[in-house]
Amino acid sequence: MLSKIIVLKQKLSVLFICGWYPSRISPYNGDFVERHAKAVAKTHFVNVIHIISDKNLSDNIAFFTEKKDNLQTNIAYIKHSNNLFKKAFLFVKAFLILIKKINSIDIVHLNEIYPFGIFSLYLKWFLNKPFIVSEHWTGYHKPQSKNISFFQKKITKIIAKNASYICPVSNDLASSMQSLGLKGNYKRVPNVVNTNLFFPDHKKNAIFTITHVSNMNNKHKNVKGLLHVIAKLEVENIDFKFNIIGKNSIKYLKYANKLGLDSNKIKFMNQIPHTEIAKELRNSNLFVLFSNYENLPCVILESFSCGVPVISTNVGGISEYFPDNFGKLIIKNDEEKLKEEILNFYNKKNNVATKDEMHTYVKSLFSEQAIANNFTNLYYKTLSI
Repeated sequence: MLSKIIVLKQKLSVLFICGWYPSRISPYNGDFVERHAKAVAKTHFVNVIHIISDKNLSDNIAFFTEKKDNLQTNIAYIKHSNNLFKKAFLFVKAFLILIKKINSIDIVHLNEIYPFGIFSLYLKWFLNKPFIVSEHWTGYHKPQSKNISFFQKKITKIIAKNASYICPVSNDLASSMQSLGLKGNYKRVPNVVNTNLFFPDHKKNAIFTITHVSNMNNKHKNVKGLLHVIAKLEVENIDFKFNIIGKNSIKYLKYANKLGLDSNKIKFMNQIPHTEIAKELRNSNLFVLFSNYENLPCVILESFSCGVPVISTNVGGISEYFPDNFGKLIIKNDEEKLKEEILNFYNKKNNVATKDEMHTYVKSLFSEQAIANNFTNLYYKTLSI
């Protein structure tokens, strides 16, 4: 019992194993995982391991390490190969090399069950290191889940069963995972918001500004449907601006021109740093997301943190953290309802919480400290078993 008490009072050495994480290959991929790591590093020592293929690499493996305060990032770049056996060999080799560089591990924090959870199983079975899982993947939802192979599902079940806790970002995601037979000890832990970066600006905009930020995948985010609604708004002859932000958003310019959208009212912006996202949200009157499916989008919480109301489709776990007076939830694909609600916000017909109320809500549930506390409790419970 004494040894357990000592463990629970000290800073822990936490190993983040990440299927997604920002790298030189994809600077913004998995930035939500990076934010979890940074939050935990406020309280504990965190080592991140991420392995990714690099088509431009001449050597078989190249390593990158960066340390900042209590967070050390360790990335292995693997020479691209279409040979699955060679690729797997290089991934395993890189992992074993990286593990030897890490002096201490109290607990493993896996991000994305498959395939990197195989490394977590190795650490548990052979080095006696327990692990918890954070999961964000929308692929567990129907109909996308039909694409999960028999082999992947089988391995995923084994990994899930061996995790001390499974932490999906929403209860909706937990339900989808459980429906696939992924048994485990589920505990919802949402995404984190840097509330020092995303804060309200109380100045008033001269022009009503609507903003959309996403990965620009139309099947996922229904960007074309959103553009249809913007075209309908132009007929209403109201004074507004629409900012569409995301990687290669300009690919929708041709479609916007086809709809006859006014180029003076719509602005296409490529993927931008998080600091710039915060500025764009602060300068907005309304954030809109018209997705076909989701888990818990960080950008909705970030909008709330900036005091900006949101109109979103009621999909995935969005409704779990969406107070009634923070915006409106609508049925997916309902373009007329989206137009109607945008006009209601434009004409100030909705009862909306104050900017400071929205920010306080986010700070209490999604700030770095709040999320770090959630994970810390789970780490200590795991180690005291």
